Amino acid sequence: MEKLIIEDFGILAGNWPLAPEKPTLIFIHGAALSKGFWAAQAEDLSDIANTIAIDLPGHMDSTGPACDRISDCAAAVAHLIEKIQVPKPIICGLSMGGAVAQELLITKPELFTAAILMHTGARLKVFPFIFESIEKDYSQYLDLAVDFSVSKKSDKAQLKEIMKAVAVTKADVALKDFTACDQFDVMAQVGEVKAKVLVVVGADDNITPPKYGKYLHQHISGSELAVITDAGHLSPIEKPEEVNRVLRNFIKKITP
Repeated sequence: MEKLIIEDFGILAGNWPLAPEKPTLIFIHGAALSKGFWAAQAEDLSDIANTIAIDLPGHMDSTGPACDRISDCAAAVAHLIEKIQVPKPIICGLSMGGAVAQELLITKPELFTAAILMHTGARLKVFPFIFESIEKDYSQYLDLAVDFSVSKKSDKAQLKEIMKAVAVTKADVALKDFTACDQFDVMAQVGEVKAKVLVVVGADDNITPPKYGKYLHQHISGSELAVITDAGHLSPIEKPEEVNRVLRNFIKKITP
């Protein structure tokens, strides 16, 4: 695993430089999070793909202001992909990252032959209490975020320690993230996606319930749907081994 700064982006790479013969999994984190959220996936899957997890602008090791529109996040990611000539990119985004992935699949379809959409939806309205909690006491919000995001069967104490390490520290960045999510709506465009898509949902996800993923599956032609049992909104850290297995099987299926 290597930590890099490239084109003002903080990057966590399974291997560097990128092998031109391999597909490249590009992991995009959720709101108020960072590249470290994907550490288990970036490491475990690096044998069958290039793996890079990135910090969106204004997050952790990436410079510049955070974006309050998904389209701006997507444009920044597209710039990075094109600038460093990522081999055979497969975009993988969770929640807000899934919104960024959808935006890219719709606006930059020539870049991607495949994608993974996790715990996300074509529309992402945000609960008002999330904005209220962040504005009132951001540190308390980060603690509560695990309580209302994960499955009752998950180890909340362990997950809170992970979240402390991978969450952004600035409340204003978190507010911009959730503002971007709240404004996001591609329900009328998501049917245009032509890439091979895997949709992943958590059986116990209260933030983006399984019906969100099922909508994507129904409207993206040829897509696959995977359900992570006993997992909520944060399955890559709740059930990393199961998530890695699902992603690995998808990559093997779509890679010649």
